[in-house]
Amino acid sequence: MRRFFSPRQLAHAPTQELHNGAFNAYAETPDRARAILTMIGGAEEPADHGLVGIEAVHTPDYLAFLRDAPVLWRAAGRPGDAIPYVFPIVGRRPLRLDRVDALMGRYSFDATTPITLDTWDAAYWNAQTALTAVRTVLGGERAAFALCRPPGHHAGADYCGGYCHLNVAAIAAQAARDAGVERVAVLDIDYHHGNGTQDIFWARADVFYASIHADPATDYPFYWGHADETGEGAGEGTTLNLPLPHGTTLGTFRQAQAAALGAITRFGPGLLVVSFGADTWEGDPISHFALRTPDYALLARDIAGCGWPTVIVMEGGYAVDALGANVAGFLSGF
Repeated sequence: MRRFFSPRQLAHAPTQELHNGAFNAYAETPDRARAILTMIGGAEEPADHGLVGIEAVHTPDYLAFLRDAPVLWRAAGRPGDAIPYVFPIVGRRPLRLDRVDALMGRYSFDATTPITLDTWDAAYWNAQTALTAVRTVLGGERAAFALCRPPGHHAGADYCGGYCHLNVAAIAAQAARDAGVERVAVLDIDYHHGNGTQDIFWARADVFYASIHADPATDYPFYWGHADETGEGAGEGTTLNLPLPHGTTLGTFRQAQAAALGAITRFGPGLLVVSFGADTWEGDPISHFALRTPDYALLARDIAGCGWPTVIVMEGGYAVDALGANVAGFLSGF
């Protein structure tokens, strides 16, 4: 399987995040990507496809914010990385906002996603990695792996959060649609619900979103991912959420994945995007499922057996010492 990654994705390296009531060392470190690269034997440099694929998913004002926020932060005399601390509770009025703190809250939904001077460049090449994987599969490869770092599935069209700035799975899915694929499915098997991906395709009939994740009644991102969320308007029935309890092991997860694959089969996609997170592993420091390393090859084999052209984008997984083996195991299933 061809694999893609740019060293420029390593430049995004915040020092800390606000998580569970305290400042902690940033969990989504560049070492995650390095560990994966070591185990999968490296990756090809992606091509530069420009902004078109990114702008097809994210709003112009949000993209300007990602580029400008760290400069505005320093102009305001703030040390360190830009981190929001105030958020609108209900809706967001279309006000003119000048102060960087207001902008941070307008375009973020948590305080775990700092923006550094290197964030935009890393996110840009993150998107190029996903776009190159799509081009590769559309060119005839059965599957391709985009080592996306930072991850993407928590980012919406106009907001960041959950370590995510650009939604690489959505960018990949939209790129396939724009290239002429009539229907695209996204299968999200990260521990956390991909709220951003769900929001982006919520009212669309041409992209099916299925997610298997920790129950949002107990786990981040809390406000999305409940089983009764199925889409609306033209998108009614094209969102499928399968929340699972703490302690979930292979049998239960595989059963949920089979249900998701069955729904995707009925949808009939021309291409599948897999948002793969290895934070479902039994030793992940911020998650509570109990999958083991050999399980990932079985899960991947079930997906590959459906026969769809597949783009795999990397999402979470924070047990760095085990991450490479878990990712390599999943890729081996293809």
